[in-house]
Amino acid sequence: MMTTDFTEDTIAAISTPPGEGGVGIVRLSGVHAVEIAARLFVSSKGKDIRKIRQRVFHGHVHDGDGNILDEVLLHIMRAPHSYTAEDVVEINAHGGMAPLRAILEAALAHGARLAQPGEFTRRAFVNGRMDLSRAEAVIDLVQAQTRAALHAANTVAGGALSRALYELRDLLADALAHVEAAVDFPEEDLPELVNEALLERLRNAHKRMTDLIRNADAGILYREGVSLAIVGKPNVGKSSLFNALLRDARAIVSAQPGTTRDRLEETITLEGIPARLIDTAGMRSAADEVEAIGVERAKNAAQQAGMILFVVDASAPFSQEDVALAEYLARLAVPVTLVRNKMDLMDGMDKMDAGDILAVKWAAACEVSAITGAGLHELEHTLAALLLGDASRTAEEPMLSRLHQKDSIRRAATALERLFDNIDASPEFLAVDLREALQAVGEITGETTPEDVLDRIFASFCIGK
Repeated sequence: MMTTDFTEDTIAAISTPPGEGGVGIVRLSGVHAVEIAARLFVSSKGKDIRKIRQRVFHGHVHDGDGNILDEVLLHIMRAPHSYTAEDVVEINAHGGMAPLRAILEAALAHGARLAQPGEFTRRAFVNGRMDLSRAEAVIDLVQAQTRAALHAANTVAGGALSRALYELRDLLADALAHVEAAVDFPEEDLPELVNEALLERLRNAHKRMTDLIRNADAGILYREGVSLAIVGKPNVGKSSLFNALLRDARAIVSAQPGTTRDRLEETITLEGIPARLIDTAGMRSAADEVEAIGVERAKNAAQQAGMILFVVDASAPFSQEDVALAEYLARLAVPVTLVRNKMDLMDGMDKMDAGDILAVKWAAACEVSAITGAGLHELEHTLAALLLGDASRTAEEPMLSRLHQKDSIRRAATALERLFDNIDASPEFLAVDLREALQAVGEITGETTPEDVLDRIFASFCIGK
């Protein structure tokens, strides 16, 4: 864990988003937070905030020349009963940038230092207020785009993941103690230390790890979201499908082919997954330079997407353009869902089997009508199921939400697999695998996380959090 010494350092930052609002907050944390606030603040009732343990005060903040900067409410939270486990002062002012900046500048002038991104949460972590997994859940709460993402972040912030990880750590540590005892006292008359009961506990630990790994992609999806590129030849209803999924007439729709010349992007929610929906220009031999640029951007969007929705016109025979585009998409390292649009025009017509005509292995195939809305819910459910894969989760089950967390648990599981494969080896070798597993689990809680990794994690936070 970090050894940074914050004992003489007091930080300050604006903790609310920029812009206008009813209330804005300037936050201070550190050993001199109350003293610095006392130099700025004049209580409307003449109270000395330094002499009262914890309270909310009304008054005004002044600059160095005695000029009033704003009327405020001032909250004092004494260590260790605060977010950072240090003395914390929050000044609730009017939510314009001018008063907030003026208050922050006054705090800095009286001895505070401008906080770095995530430094308040980093102090909470360093001071033992929370472990690293809960600290990272804080930024997940701030950045959550859907209710599902918010619930997942709250589950981790509440300590569910921490408890699961500490249970794994304790189990691994106990197993390591048994193995090391077998190493240190080989000649003693001791019961068999590396026995079937110990192996069964390690197998249970390995299963918990594989469950976390399996569900990690879902956690990452809820946090990061995914991009969905809608592609197809002109006039198959890509923009109509874009509007239908968005539930809004965002894209221009016309019977004239080639209406969409540039990519449009909007965010939708697929059963809790934030999805960036991208409407692209129809892919064909471009008629002019502008359309050629649009086609190239459509190809780029398809190549970079998390999933492609390949839209075809169900009411018309498949053309060579459809076939050529299908073959092009099949070569990309991106899953493709075939969407047969305009099913409302199929009344009285025989349905064609797109799988036979376009010999491509689709991730899924759906039939919709962007005009009537038929099949849209089925399409959304299919896409969510494809994205979540084998992940399963109960309401309070914690999920890993970052790639580095998944990698750490994967390495821990791999270390146990080596142990199982070499269970008849000398206890010294088994101890090496157990130490590696413990190290990997500790990287998620912060107990064994390298300093440079901590720097990268907290640098992703906003200033003031």
